[in-house]
Amino acid sequence: MSMYAEYRLGGKLKDRWDPTTWNLHMGILSSFYTWARDEGIAADVPFSYRVGRRMADGVLVEVERNLSKLRTPRPHTTIKYLERDFAELFVRGLAGLGPDGEPDRRYRGREGARNAAMGGLVWSSGLRRQEFTHLTIYEVPPLPSRPRKLPVLLPLSHAITKGQKARTSWISYEALADVHQYIELDRAASTEGFRWRPPSKLGVPLIVEEPDWEGAFLNGERRSWRKLRPAERLRLVTPEGGSALVGLQSSGKPFVDWATVFRRTSARIRERFEPRFPTVAPHRLRHSMAMATLEWLVTGYYQRAAALAAGSGDDAAMALYLTRNDPMLILRDLLGHQSVPSTELYIARLDVTRIYRDANKDTTGAPDTGAAAEAAAEFDDEEAV
Repeated sequence: MSMYAEYRLGGKLKDRWDPTTWNLHMGILSSFYTWARDEGIAADVPFSYRVGRRMADGVLVEVERNLSKLRTPRPHTTIKYLERDFAELFVRGLAGLGPDGEPDRRYRGREGARNAAMGGLVWSSGLRRQEFTHLTIYEVPPLPSRPRKLPVLLPLSHAITKGQKARTSWISYEALADVHQYIELDRAASTEGFRWRPPSKLGVPLIVEEPDWEGAFLNGERRSWRKLRPAERLRLVTPEGGSALVGLQSSGKPFVDWATVFRRTSARIRERFEPRFPTVAPHRLRHSMAMATLEWLVTGYYQRAAALAAGSGDDAAMALYLTRNDPMLILRDLLGHQSVPSTELYIARLDVTRIYRDANKDTTGAPDTGAAAEAAAEFDDEEAV
């Protein structure tokens, strides 16, 4: 077996097998020698096995793993961002829906409206986990009076952004409408009748009075939302008696464990609908927003929408910004990067088959170490799958 492995895995190039072919043949040989041993033809099986346990249809069973087989990555682990169809499938899954938009009758989860609204917000705006987890209802932009193609600006406080750099992202009208619907209906129903107080380990509750877009009186002192750090935001108590964060539990408590919600939704989609579906961490939705936004910028979708808006006198500032700036400059601003080379390197890492990889190599010359570090830091928040 050792000589066979050396020949097929390390021999001449024309004789080598890839891991999938090797594993297929090892499975056939294992079955053959197991049969030969059971029939008394062979003294033993020339393989080593490791015994483990796993759940199968709700029953714990023992399984053997042939140690001669090579480990290969799951098909979905190489997916770094979601294409539009996968992203839509994920948001529907968060809502407890199937690929066709109809209710998944096997879904037993709760808070589907909350999960889908937050998932859509992240996919549309590219917010990091800390940013959307600690966003308050008072910082959600007002919904425009009528549907629009141009996105709505979404300012972010330096107190919750990575590196404490304030920036302005954006969110689509449709995603923003879903967030407002969740806040006005499901969220309001979740908090009705509950009086929530943060645990003493977090500190003294910050009682909110006279809130507006800029800030509120907190325990009698006027403060700006922009200066409140995540730990302080967890202590906010609204005049209605619940947490001020957008995402809440059914008891009015702030909800922060988005990684678990996203991971379980990914597993359910992979099991029931699409075996290639990746495990989606919050940061993967940020990657997805970056690629979808760049594609629309490069193909002129936003520019055409801006031209229509400018002609109608609707949001002239946004229209001017979209028509006068390079797509990479716009994406740099939305993601909060220091420089365009950082954004170019970030995009290259997301999809090496796209022209931006070659454009980056041709135009940047010597690598910018600062830009490379910032682009690499974007992937620090990604969770292992």
